[in-house]
Amino acid sequence: MAISLKNLAVGDLGKIVGFDKSGKAYRKRLLAMGLTPGTEFSITRYAPMGDPVEIKLRGFSLTLRKAEAAIVLIEKL
Repeated sequence: MAISLKNLAVGDLGKIVGFDKSGKAYRKRLLAMGLTPGTEFSITRYAPMGDPVEIKLRGFSLTLRKAEAAIVLIEKL
């Protein structure tokens, strides 16, 4: 079952399965940043107001805004 990345807590692991259809504007940018289907990641931290979220994948940390994180569909590991 695919859920949104924004529904995970700090320390949770996940695997990217795709992107929400409503996020066409962000899809190309997210793919270029390494968020390709099948990529595993962990949630590192959330900012105090919940925006942005930092994830660790492929040996580097990536920070995403709420709008970007909302369109990433993941599978919790």
